Amino acid sequence: MLKERLLKLLPKPERLSENRTLKPIAHLLQRKELWQVNRRSVSSAVFVGLFSAFIPVPFQMLLAAIISIFLRANLPISVALVWITNPITIAPMFYFSYHLGAWLLGTQATSIEGDFTVSWLFNNLAAISGPLLLGSVLCGWMLGTTGYIAARIIWRSKVMGKWRQRRKLRTKKNK
Repeated sequence: MLKERLLKLLPKPERLSENRTLKPIAHLLQRKELWQVNRRSVSSAVFVGLFSAFIPVPFQMLLAAIISIFLRANLPISVALVWITNPITIAPMFYFSYHLGAWLLGTQATSIEGDFTVSWLFNNLAAISGPLLLGSVLCGWMLGTTGYIAARIIWRSKVMGKWRQRRKLRTKKNK
């Protein structure tokens, strides 16, 4: 039932290949393993999406798509999971990542003096980029790994539940 719901929500590769902006990479989007809904592809997609969401770069969805193509993970799920980074969640995620990275590197976290502006960001980019990148990669790796394991466990428990139901039906028919 979970698999059927996912298949209904996911876009069709044929529709994406008809998109004008995606024409140059349409041959990559036709690969069947990018659209499969099975335990391996979905759990890998969860890892890729959650990991990419923490990386502080523009075009995180493109990063997730590229990693999905190389890992043969489910493309739509990995791109959709990047959306956990949104205007509401991005500040706390990167704030925590930055402080974690600064703590791991043993450096003092830079405080914002005055208003946080683009000029402040460019003036302090060298000081914050190392801790932010380290903290982001570590948080992304940990959350991605947790999501990967959770997806595998949930998938397996659903399959085991279906097996139990079939076994009960068989024993009822035999009685």
